[in-house]
Amino acid sequence: MNILAISDTESRYLWDDFSKEKLAKVDLILSCGDLSPLYLSFLATFFHGPILYVHGNHDGVYEVSPPYGCICVEDQIYVHQGIRILGLGGSMRYKEGPHQYTQAQMNHRIRRLWFSLKRHKGFDILLTHAPAYHLNDEENLPHQGFQGFLKLMERYEPSYFVHGHVHLTYNYRAPRTCSYEKTTVVNAYERALFEFPNPLERSI
Repeated sequence: MNILAISDTESRYLWDDFSKEKLAKVDLILSCGDLSPLYLSFLATFFHGPILYVHGNHDGVYEVSPPYGCICVEDQIYVHQGIRILGLGGSMRYKEGPHQYTQAQMNHRIRRLWFSLKRHKGFDILLTHAPAYHLNDEENLPHQGFQGFLKLMERYEPSYFVHGHVHLTYNYRAPRTCSYEKTTVVNAYERALFEFPNPLERSI
């Protein structure tokens, strides 16, 4: 399965210079937040598969104008063709506003998922806006990562952790992909394409 991850800034390649052929080989789109709902709605108009999203810290407009044809997966495990996707959007709380959390608040959100995690026997992709603590994050509070994400990867060993929030233009040495224990970490800034094996291939 070919998965397109997007975040933080609208891609001119996909929006200004769009053609349907650019999405022809994509099976699933994951949005990590801080994107215009008009952009996601535009992609949904032409895309043949689902677009799943979590909120970024600048997505307050979604409350009154959510992206058309897209699926919010906040605080749940969404299963697509056997792939279990856990959504936890938002950033560290650094001012008043929606979709911002303290470390304790994010840990509380994770604890509330215990039954869903048990029922689904874990998850395959962790989809977030913020990075994990001291894993591609920044020292400043707005771009600091969540400690709870590290614990989720350590316990459930998902194949992928996909996040945004930390723009690659902040630090040109920052990696697009890296790893944490058994999980591949993808920074979805603007757009990133990766391949996920289907469940039958993984079970062989």
